[in-house]
Amino acid sequence: MKGTTSSRALRIALGVVAWFNLLSAVAGMIGLTVGGGIGIPLEWIEGSVFSSYFWPGVILGVVVGGSQALALTAQRRRFALAWGLHAAAGLIMMIWIFVEIAIMLVWSPLHGIYFVTGLVQVVLAVLALGAWPVPFLRRDPPRGMP
Repeated sequence: MKGTTSSRALRIALGVVAWFNLLSAVAGMIGLTVGGGIGIPLEWIEGSVFSSYFWPGVILGVVVGGSQALALTAQRRRFALAWGLHAAAGLIMMIWIFVEIAIMLVWSPLHGIYFVTGLVQVVLAVLALGAWPVPFLRRDPPRGMP
């Protein structure tokens, strides 16, 4: 991973967060498609384009879970774009939560948990891409100064 500041701890943390998000997305997909909505009232999606939780479940598994799987695969194979894929996967998780709340007009603590996991994944990925200045409080000289 040339050109990045990804330490072992950072790589492990990204892997843990991505695995958590992936497993959660797959479990949610199974619950929404095969499980018939996991007991979530259909009234929560009335007025939306969905008449059941089947397609939201498929989107959750394929888009949210798929982006996590892609990031984990790239990380495992040591592709340079892994950290960018982790950032994208975290953003996709956060967007999923925003859209879900906007459609359902309901908030639960799980929304907060998954939004935070997406945010943590983005922050870790940006740090892995080298956004952390070394030393941390270094100041650049004023313009025009050598």
